[in-house]
Order: sequence, then structure tokens, then C-alpha cells
Amino acid sequence: MVQYRRNFIPGGTFFFTVTLEDRTSSLLVEHVGLLRAAFRATRGKKPFTLDAVVILPEHLHAVMTLPSGDADFSDRWRQIKSHFTRGLVAVGVPLSANHRGEYALWQRRFWEHTIRNERDLERCIDYVHYNPAKHRLASSPANWPHSSLHRYIRKGILPSDWGGSGAIDNDDFGERKD
Repeated sequence: MVQYRRNFIPGGTFFFTVTLEDRTSSLLVEHVGLLRAAFRATRGKKPFTLDAVVILPEHLHAVMTLPSGDADFSDRWRQIKSHFTRGLVAVGVPLSANHRGEYALWQRRFWEHTIRNERDLERCIDYVHYNPAKHRLASSPANWPHSSLHRYIRKGILPSDWGGSGAIDNDDFGERKD
């Protein structure tokens, strides 16, 4: 088995992809309020800055910056996943359990990428914001309600028509071009 090594950098900024076990599920958007509560509860215990986020039916992408001197993003994701799962159980969503009695909601791992510089940060944030259009969930990124793109538009960082409106003509938007 290949050993995966995480890049723990105190105060670092990271891009994450976190996925449900069932790739046909839509629990994340059906219960987006519970997911937001999970982020808030975790941030209250272990602070972080959520630079960008998009919630899709069965996965999410996020760009997160940790406080100076703190490199523990794994525990933050464990807490977010756990809080969301407990919230679903509390509202009566039936969840199956694995052979260890653990709820089989989330994929065990997540994918992370260490942000290397400002250009890399911009590329990752663009990828996060364009993802609903890439997956054809919205004709334009601004038409997807579960995205930090709306915060960027409100603050005047990005225009309201960012990423286009109408037909999607660039499926690899935000992908690395080296």
C-alpha cells in the first residue's frame, strides 16, 4: 500500500476536496444548514479562515487557512464530518453503518493541496467557484447558491457575471496549466 504523506505547515493555506462515500447522494445540499453549522462549531473550537468554499450534492471543495503555529487540518475535517453526521442522525436521516459500527457517510480520507503562492491561491479559489458550472449543476457559477462566490461578489472582489453566464464553454476552468 502506498503511504500518503500530508504536508503539515503551521499557518498554511490548503485546498481540500472532501467527498461522501455515496457519490450519488445529495445530502450535502439537502442539509446544507447542518453542514454550515458543522463548520461554525468546528471553527469555534479550532479557528481557521475559510477563504473559499463550494458545497455540491456529494462533495465539497474548500480553501482553508490555519492560524499561525497550527498545522492540524485533519482534526478540523474530522470534527466537521462528525458534527454533520451527528446532525443528520439527530434529524432522522437514516445512515448505514460499517462493520465497526461507524456511520458510512464520508469517504475516510480527503484530498489536500498545499497552496504555494498567490497565483496558486487564485487558481484554487477560481476552481472552487467554477466547480458547479464544471459539473453542470448551474449554467453560471453565480447561479449556484452554496458557494463563497456570492461573498466575493458582495465585497466587490469579483463581478456578478464572473465565470460567464449561460452555456459552459470551458470545462477545464481553474485547472492547472503548466
